[in-house]
Order: sequence, then C-alpha cells, then structure tokens
Amino acid sequence: MKKEASKKNAKSSAVKTVDEYIAAAPKEARSKLIQLRQTITAVAPRAEERISYGMPYYKYHRALAGFAAYKSHIGLYGALTEEQRHDFRNYETAKGSIRFPLDKPLPVKLIKKLIKERIKKNETSVKKTARRADD
Repeated sequence: MKKEASKKNAKSSAVKTVDEYIAAAPKEARSKLIQLRQTITAVAPRAEERISYGMPYYKYHRALAGFAAYKSHIGLYGALTEEQRHDFRNYETAKGSIRFPLDKPLPVKLIKKLIKERIKKNETSVKKTARRADD
C-alpha cells in the first residue's frame, strides 16, 4: 500500500506545469481537467497558475483553488466554504473540497460562482490586512 502512494506522489511531483499534469492524467479525465482549467482562468484571469502539492493550483492574493484527477472523479480543493456547500449538495464534499464524477458533466455555472466568491473573499481579506498595516 505504501509503495502505491509513493509512486503516485513521485509521478505527481514530476510534473512542472499544468499542461504536463493534464497530459499525464488518465485519458478519461483530461477533457474535464481542460474544462475546469478554462473555467477557473476565465473567471480569474489574473490568478497565478502553478503546480503545488503535485496538482494544478491557482493563487489570487491568497489560495484560490486547486484540482486533481483520480480514477473516478476530479477533486476541486480549497474553494468551497460552508456557506456554499448547499449549492453542491448533489456532489460528494468534504472540508473545502468537492468531487466531480467523471461520468457526469461539470457544473460550470456553479464552479464559476464558487471561484468568483472566493476571489471576493481573497480581495476583502487583502484589504483588511492592508488597513491593519496602516493603523
């Protein structure tokens, strides 16, 4: 069991770009990964895109979202808040994360709404920090 986990981590850490990550992902997940990437970058064009913890990750002032491909789903991490959980009641969720099954369409409108709300939260947080620094 430990060997499988270390192999997965080694493969994930080998990728340096989001393009490489998508190319290395299971064939069944690639089109949804591309769609998810396009959705995030359309809503957050100024977000920094990079690989973090072996997966695509977006930063806009602070953490915005990350995603990863698995055998039967794509996980979206870091964007979900308790207030938004009800919007994703048709999906498996955990603290800050959502699982999108590969055999169902991505809920693009909901993902856009989620990312927009996260952007606002990050901007508000940065403004509060700046105000405290001025005091």
